[in-house]
Amino acid sequence: MAFLFQKFQEAVKTLAKSPTFAKDPRKIQFEADVNRLFLYTSYNRLGNNANETDAEEIIDMASKTPLTDQQALVQENIHSQIRDFCTLMNDVLRPKKISESHSSSSGASELPRRSGLSFAVGKGGQSTNQHGDAAMPETVPLSRAQLSECLKDKIGYTLDIRQSQIPHKEAGRGLFLSGEADVGSVVAFYPGVIYSPAYYRYIPGYPKVDANNPYLITRYDGIVINALPWGIGGEARDIWDGLSLQELNPNVSEAGIKGSVQFWKLISKPLEGSQKDYRGEIMERRNPLAFGHFANHPPKDVAPNVMVCPYDFPLTEKEMRTYIPNLLFGNDEPLKMRRFGNFWFKLGRSDDGNPHIPVLRTLVLVATRALCDEEVLLNYRLSNSKQRPAWYNPVDEEEDRRRWS
Repeated sequence: MAFLFQKFQEAVKTLAKSPTFAKDPRKIQFEADVNRLFLYTSYNRLGNNANETDAEEIIDMASKTPLTDQQALVQENIHSQIRDFCTLMNDVLRPKKISESHSSSSGASELPRRSGLSFAVGKGGQSTNQHGDAAMPETVPLSRAQLSECLKDKIGYTLDIRQSQIPHKEAGRGLFLSGEADVGSVVAFYPGVIYSPAYYRYIPGYPKVDANNPYLITRYDGIVINALPWGIGGEARDIWDGLSLQELNPNVSEAGIKGSVQFWKLISKPLEGSQKDYRGEIMERRNPLAFGHFANHPPKDVAPNVMVCPYDFPLTEKEMRTYIPNLLFGNDEPLKMRRFGNFWFKLGRSDDGNPHIPVLRTLVLVATRALCDEEVLLNYRLSNSKQRPAWYNPVDEEEDRRRWS
């Protein structure tokens, strides 16, 4: 397997520099990332029985397969892993005897009891019991730590959060993989509230959303995920509405904000969401892999060992939904958006005619090499057009430039 992986690594480097990529720098980087994910996740799916012929075939496919087909295959590879993870979690938390007991006692509903503080669901309301309340599915009463150990026993790894080993004072807590994970494995979910460009103004702190919040991440399609409300998860399966925000740091100075941004801040204050914008969902808050937001950027001369991968979770997969630690803010109606500098404006509904596909646009972290009892390190790829923190050492300046061009 080590020899085959070396072939994949060589293919990644070669294909990333291929002149067949688009001329647009941002698209070049996007295609290079898709290509890498295609190789890594396909390699993972080969398993321990892979041979050199299989590897050569995948490398050949990566050089010839259209981008859209590669994206679809990456989604399929990731979804296969996550489906297995969800099945395993159900086997641990909802064994057959509990499921049967619950079915006989509560009837058709397997939905949670809403607290008085929870907001009503927008479209697609949930069914309720005879008292008008949704019923919470019964699960095995394991602590988060116990569930984490169960996962490690089943798949060979889990995640821990502890003091980072990176030697700078701002490193804080880091994410550690305990056990062993193969290249191409889904190591972590990036949890939190999902904002499309149409709802940027609802992100707390807008427009300087990252001034006091280090737990934000952006997909290539403009989707922003705010992991701050998720925190370190919880100790139960419960309704989660994404409203539990930590207080912003009042000591952060705004002296360095440029005048133009000060102006925009006056006219672009954060908006407050209405009830329909917050859709509480049953979430397994003990999810052992919902800690992607604790991964640190690698120190100088150290390579990252994971990369982000967009994962569009199909909402038709009802049995898996509780293990996907994300909520969509607002609705997913397609809108035309126009960008002015760092700001996005609505221009009306999109008329592209494409049928709406019910997905939740999330992110996961994928291993770029075999991992064993080590800190998880993610290339943050901060924009080199803005002042970056002193601790940030670029992994690849050219990639940073292309990502944000």
